[in-house]
Amino acid sequence: MIENSVHWVRDVTFAEDAHHLRTGHAPAVLAGLRDIVRGALHKAGWANIAAGRRAHLDPTAVLTLHGIP
Repeated sequence: MIENSVHWVRDVTFAEDAHHLRTGHAPAVLAGLRDIVRGALHKAGWANIAAGRRAHLDPTAVLTLHGIP
């Protein structure tokens, strides 16, 4: 069940399947970055990852999320 929810977040929230970048290491790197974002939002207490992404559109909010003042 956990694998299905992670796939849903990556596919729907991050639109991973819609990306056209498919050469070299870029897909794996971008998937890793998406996982870092998902993990950081989850660790910060966001149950809804899409709402967490919308709340962190401002660069200062992103820095605060990662503990950088």
